[in-house]
Amino acid sequence: MSLLSIFLLLNTVVFSVHSLPNAELPAFREAPAFRNGRECPKTTWLSSPDNYHDPSIIHIAMTLDVTYLRGSVAGVLSVLQHAACPENVVFHFIASHRRSDLLRTITSTFPYQTFHLYHFNTDLVRGKISSSIRRALDQPLNYARIYLADLLPMSVRRIVYFDSDLIVVDDVAKLWNIKLGAHVLGAPEYCHANFTNYFNYRFWSNPAYAAALRGRRACYFNTGVMVIDLGKWREGKYTEKLEYWMKVQKKYRIYELGSLPPFLLVFAGDVEGVEHRWNQHGLGGDNLEGLCRDLHPGPVSLLHWSGKGKPWLRLDSKRPCPLDSLWAPYDLYRHSTLFCDS
Repeated sequence: MSLLSIFLLLNTVVFSVHSLPNAELPAFREAPAFRNGRECPKTTWLSSPDNYHDPSIIHIAMTLDVTYLRGSVAGVLSVLQHAACPENVVFHFIASHRRSDLLRTITSTFPYQTFHLYHFNTDLVRGKISSSIRRALDQPLNYARIYLADLLPMSVRRIVYFDSDLIVVDDVAKLWNIKLGAHVLGAPEYCHANFTNYFNYRFWSNPAYAAALRGRRACYFNTGVMVIDLGKWREGKYTEKLEYWMKVQKKYRIYELGSLPPFLLVFAGDVEGVEHRWNQHGLGGDNLEGLCRDLHPGPVSLLHWSGKGKPWLRLDSKRPCPLDSLWAPYDLYRHSTLFCDS
């Protein structure tokens, strides 16, 4: 195990939902208990971390922060509500600040769910982040997905990573069970995308940088929904490969879009394609105006409000987009007006 792995794992805390005081962050309604059906396989993961490799356990990683907490809660509820075996779903939450407050909120909202909360040390990326097109993309926690293989126990060999601005409307086991083959990562690919849009002239004018994509059928993919083989990731030292491009960006500024371009440079052309239904992305509009958008053609298993516009903000402002009504049923947030005595 690398020194980085040891450092991060020492900052890992595992919590039981039955031993915490009431949350102090804005309250959420308590979610119902979701139970397995008789057809669900039995698991023993609660009694021993060594059983994390049990294939019947679905591991999902998400970040937690105050800004996106409302979206995270909705995402968790959507996963549990549509899962055939919700008790077999394990959530691995990653937070950098106000961890105690966030923990209390999650445990009071999902009192029947046992989960894990990991500390992400933002010092790991502060010297590697440069400003991007949107401030939200510059937040250190946005880069935590790069460090999942170090944050999570070695016994977690596969993970589904979800952003905090999406809802799942299908059984997540279908996504979990995709075959990655020899690939490290699986995600919906969009091969019509023009890669020249993701990197600037400093990148394309440097033969050494441009060579990174030469000979590859590089397709765009959104990093908000990924299935990752953590074993292959660790063996291939992919965290270091992504950090290399972050360092290049910090020094020479070769792109404008936060944590996405390093993933494209390292993985594009070597991704196991997943059905587009598993990331109907872009519902938050672009990164500048956040205008309303329609669904992509085809079936839908996951709705993703990537982009500037977030459904909870638009709903609160009384200026929702039509598709924001699909997110609203999963919103457990208690508005302050509900507590007013007048």
